[in-house]
Amino acid sequence: MKPVRTLAAALAEETVVLDGGLSNQLASQGCDLSDSLWSARLLVDSPEQIEAAHAAYVRAGAQVLITSSYQATYEGFAQRGMDREKAGELLVRSVELARSAGAAGEREVWVAASVGPYGAMLADGSEYRGRYGLSVAELERFHRPRIETLASAGPDVLALETVPDSDEAQALLRAADGCGVPVWLSYSIAGEYTRAGQPLAEAFALAAGNDQVIAVGVNCCEPGDTDRAVEIAAEVTGKPVVVYPNSGEEWDATARGWRGEPAFDPTRVRSWQAAGARLVGGCCRVGPSEIGTLAALTTGGRG
Repeated sequence: MKPVRTLAAALAEETVVLDGGLSNQLASQGCDLSDSLWSARLLVDSPEQIEAAHAAYVRAGAQVLITSSYQATYEGFAQRGMDREKAGELLVRSVELARSAGAAGEREVWVAASVGPYGAMLADGSEYRGRYGLSVAELERFHRPRIETLASAGPDVLALETVPDSDEAQALLRAADGCGVPVWLSYSIAGEYTRAGQPLAEAFALAAGNDQVIAVGVNCCEPGDTDRAVEIAAEVTGKPVVVYPNSGEEWDATARGWRGEPAFDPTRVRSWQAAGARLVGGCCRVGPSEIGTLAALTTGGRG
């Protein structure tokens, strides 16, 4: 059902559970994601698979669904021969699919429209490095059109996520200014630094006085890096913190496979909450099972 509260109002009252990785759930459904558009390709070919993946997380207890638009951009779709009208329709579709999946549940489910970094469009790994050689103004021009389109589709929040660089965070916040939708800002990190090497305290400070930002934090990072990052985000901004790390496994680009052992521990949510986290979930390789456990720990078993 459509939420009766804003997400910001909910965060003032309780901890809210995010979903997990969309791509791993799609893969478990048998979808082929070996494409530069990644999961965004399914917006064209198999939108029903995206809705089914969202629904799996709703059943697990997720209260926020992040859309399949992370790697969906006008530029990326243009490289596949789609004009701007068609690309805009696909961006809107990503929000509609998540809303439809959430409406089938019995409790409030919010929709977060994913806005990934510039490097996600390049599909060359630079999303985990930042520093693309573009100015803040150039990055703002890149992000603004799809932010405006996603906002027009009526999500509850924009997820400015997996941001590797405080320069890009500044561009994203500028691009979202005036769009009429609240945002959360979430960095991809290594230790106490952004992927581009800036201290997290400085990176989080960009959001401290921005009323459009309803949460700030980290995602797509090692689980072990989250505890201190949550503390810093809360200390610097005084805002609710969002945290959704990866499983802890690492992607081997040469072998095109995951290696290492999962280190995502849902019980870590207790320390996250104590430090100020109010939006909690998982990113790559964290699936409905882990989100179900997290929901049971967080919401008293409502999932």
